[in-house]
Amino acid sequence: MNFVAEALNLSKFSAERLFERGILKKAFVKAEIFKDVVDAYRIEKKFGIYEEGTVVIKSKDGLKVVRGFPKIKRILALETGLKKHFGDRTIAVEEKMNGYNVRVVKVGDDIYAITRRGLICPYTTEKVREKIPVEFFDENENFMLCCEAVGSASPYVADYYGIDGLEFFVFDIRECKTNVALRIEDKEKILKKHKIKSVEILKKCRASETEKIKEVIEDLHARKREGVVLKDLEMKLEPLKYTTSFANCSDLAYAFKFFEEYSRDFMLARIIREAFQAFEFGYSEERALRLGKSILEAVIGSIKRVRGGEEVLEESRLVFSSEKVYEAFKMHLKLLGISFREIEVKRSEKGLEVVIARVMRATSDRIKSLLEGNPW
Repeated sequence: MNFVAEALNLSKFSAERLFERGILKKAFVKAEIFKDVVDAYRIEKKFGIYEEGTVVIKSKDGLKVVRGFPKIKRILALETGLKKHFGDRTIAVEEKMNGYNVRVVKVGDDIYAITRRGLICPYTTEKVREKIPVEFFDENENFMLCCEAVGSASPYVADYYGIDGLEFFVFDIRECKTNVALRIEDKEKILKKHKIKSVEILKKCRASETEKIKEVIEDLHARKREGVVLKDLEMKLEPLKYTTSFANCSDLAYAFKFFEEYSRDFMLARIIREAFQAFEFGYSEERALRLGKSILEAVIGSIKRVRGGEEVLEESRLVFSSEKVYEAFKMHLKLLGISFREIEVKRSEKGLEVVIARVMRATSDRIKSLLEGNPW
């Protein structure tokens, strides 16, 4: 705990109090893949200047603070929201990909993957070492690559892109300790130099050119994509985000499938987003039907599953290089408090192929109770 106090400029007593209050938590499980990490803690809730997901790592080479992802504010009224926030600046309209957020950093001799909540993930670490050149960090040791991890082998989010395996698309390059982001142009040059994949910038235009931005959003919806992040080219102003109708309804379908695992606020927020978009882009019966089906079909599917004597599950198909990394990942899931079931484990030319299922126990139990005639 002393190293956390030193890194965050706190007293030892203050660091211990954060741990006692559940604000400071362990950030990793001991495993061979984490050979450079001596110890690590994460900040569970925002504390002072430090964002949720900030990680303090003690390595054989010293201490490293990796700041959490800054919260990106969302606008629901596109035209007025853009004008109020950006004025008439030129902005980048960047695709918001539907995956899970990963920060890639160098610790000691190797690179590591940290998820949004501040956990060093063994599975994702294995994959970034396959995809991200360590040479980037030889020139940019104090920076982190902020990526979206997407693909069929994602353990956390379903794949919408037809990507076999797991790929990483960088959306920001930030200084680890300060969280200051590089300008859009500088980021593009560096990623091109090191041949690192990046999230696509779909358009650069003035914030007042709302119709052009609407066209981008409607095209993304038609291609079943999540939305956009709107960024100041200099990265001096905070970005804004805006999601497509497809993303709103897709999120609702997912949440209602596992309705006892997700809060009412999560569901209501997406319905309201869709209502504001319908108001600004145009209401149609097709839109209303899409919204209704996303809710009803998801819940009915879960009811049918439980009625047939099964539990409501979420399956993930993953490929590991070794059994040691797989064992570390199972410990990682337990650290997260995730209940899961091993469905299949087999060796192939790809490696160790695994199918695991997260058990959605609360939803399963609620449906079973209601089907038995018990009141809500």
